[in-house]
Amino acid sequence: MSFYSYKNQGNERCPGRIGFDACKKIIEKVCIQVNKVYDACLQQETLRDIRLVVRDICGDWQNFTPPFTFVGCRSTSVKGRLIGTQITRLPDRPNFARIQTKVEIPVEVIFEDSRGNKGTGNSTIVIPKDVILFVPDESVIPFQLESVVNAMCISGKAIPGEGLRFEVDACITIILKIVAKVDLLVPSFGFCEIPPCEEFSENLCEEFFRLPLFPPQIEDVRDKARAFNPRLYSNEGLYSNEGEQEE
Repeated sequence: MSFYSYKNQGNERCPGRIGFDACKKIIEKVCIQVNKVYDACLQQETLRDIRLVVRDICGDWQNFTPPFTFVGCRSTSVKGRLIGTQITRLPDRPNFARIQTKVEIPVEVIFEDSRGNKGTGNSTIVIPKDVILFVPDESVIPFQLESVVNAMCISGKAIPGEGLRFEVDACITIILKIVAKVDLLVPSFGFCEIPPCEEFSENLCEEFFRLPLFPPQIEDVRDKARAFNPRLYSNEGLYSNEGEQEE
């Protein structure tokens, strides 16, 4: 099973939502090593007429026959490569800096030739960024700039000429973060309790095996009905109904 399997419900040593009372069960303060995010910003935009040069084509290039049709493209990693980063502190805004960089997003391009043969290749989308972020002062443990990226092409067309090139429109998401690896003191509930894995199986007989071994008795049926609606199946009401039926 997993942390969130129905079989693991109620296990206080697994991740999940907590209320105020759960704070009383904190048992210690622990020091953990994490990448602390000091500041971050998100930009989402639609970019048009991006030129992609496809390389590392899967298969023999000689077997593809032009003209080519663009099928789609998507980023292959959530980590972008930062090129030519410059961090310039702002005199009028202490601890803030202007960050200029180019974010390179790796993408896989899918295309089709004139005979319907599909192929794939790699390319990159390079996006210039010029933003302002909080940048901490210098320390023994240095901070660094990181990027989280996602790109998905929504349309495209082939560009005639040598090699394989496309002009595409794409939806781009970029998150820039100032991070540093730090030792952080946090409250703790103790170690996680890792549940055993639940092997996949179709369990065709599971519903059948849930049936009772023997047919239920009339007392079992009444107890179940009384538990479901105790007011309707009170002792007085039950006896009165039985008396009416006997008469």
